[in-house]
Amino acid sequence: MIGSPAGTIRVLVVEDEQHLADGLRFNLEAEGYAVQVVETGEAALQLLQSGSEFDVVVLDVMLPGIDGFAVIAAMRQAGQFVPALMLTARGQAEDVLRGFAAGADDYLTKPFDLAILLARIKGLLRRGEWVRKARNAASNEDSFTFGDKTVHFGQLELHVRGQIFPLTLMEANLLRYLVRHDGKTVSRKAMLEDVWGLHEDTDTRAIDNFMVRLRRYIEEDPKNPKHLLTVRALGYRFIANPGT
Repeated sequence: MIGSPAGTIRVLVVEDEQHLADGLRFNLEAEGYAVQVVETGEAALQLLQSGSEFDVVVLDVMLPGIDGFAVIAAMRQAGQFVPALMLTARGQAEDVLRGFAAGADDYLTKPFDLAILLARIKGLLRRGEWVRKARNAASNEDSFTFGDKTVHFGQLELHVRGQIFPLTLMEANLLRYLVRHDGKTVSRKAMLEDVWGLHEDTDTRAIDNFMVRLRRYIEEDPKNPKHLLTVRALGYRFIANPGT
């Protein structure tokens, strides 16, 4: 938030339910965060477009006027990659996929436990700091090429056969994790702990949703992947050079 003390973590909360917004503000400020609350998607976009900077955005999906999906999509289209956590009363797979497709980094279904929300925010902040450092370094070393594909982690871009796919923060972190474990099977639980920074009992289907998106970018035939393989009952395996 503009005017916050130096070093203060700035959180934008977009929530139209007054009691929930007040509760979020109180608890986040108790954690030492500088919090700004707005009630509509339009107000959030105006604030972001005005030059106000935030370290993380927490927003409800069901907002009056522009909904949370549209807010996140507009942020990403404008090149704003601040980590975004969406709050939704609807936990169906199609809603979660829609949020990730718009550019959300994580989601939490209402009603939620405060400790879990704080853990998710801390995880997003850690990943946001990694991206800032990578971008500041602007190093070609922060990239990985496999076949005709190159992922630039710091720039949050995946180059595939002449096309450029912008990555969300979570997509870049997950792909980086898989690349580092090239050829090894990694469990969903391990990914939750090492990428999300979560240790509590969490729905692992979120990882499956991310894998669906990454396959759409990377695989020539997403239904018959060669790089991002499912290991039944265990997890996933990344293969940089299939057939070698």
